[in-house]
Amino acid sequence: MAANPPLLALKSLSIEAIPRALERAERYRLLNEPAVAESICQDILSIEPDHQQALITLVLALTDQFAETPALGVAQVLELVPRLRGEYERAYYSGIIYERQARARLKREYPGAWFDAYDLFRLALEWFARAEALRPPGNDEAILRWNTCVRLIEGNNLQPRPRDEAEHGLE
Repeated sequence: MAANPPLLALKSLSIEAIPRALERAERYRLLNEPAVAESICQDILSIEPDHQQALITLVLALTDQFAETPALGVAQVLELVPRLRGEYERAYYSGIIYERQARARLKREYPGAWFDAYDLFRLALEWFARAEALRPPGNDEAILRWNTCVRLIEGNNLQPRPRDEAEHGLE
């Protein structure tokens, strides 16, 4: 008699299922279920590790979870960026990661959260400026993201962290 497979073993998708699985991942992101979208992307990437749309969707699904999952950090998501093929995509999605973490910090209530948000928005702006310089003709997504970050900084009156006198040393 054959042994039963373990109940908790992951199953593999077929290559032919990837397009529909990507549609599902996008749908779950729109339904505000990013963990399900993340799981679908991991299934796709387990059989096609360089699938660009699955990598991008995974980055977005992970950043969708920043506000609800404080343990999920920028560094974890940035690890995916080198796998993106284009220089523009690497710069643009790095900006997205920092921007979304900044937005998550605005929602948290801890001392210094708004200073952290400001710092993260500034990093996002640096990446969006790089992406703008690399963008293909007619693609102004980086400019749109830049403007959004500037408006969020201004609208929330975000400021840089004050310099502490102890940082400079007392004489």
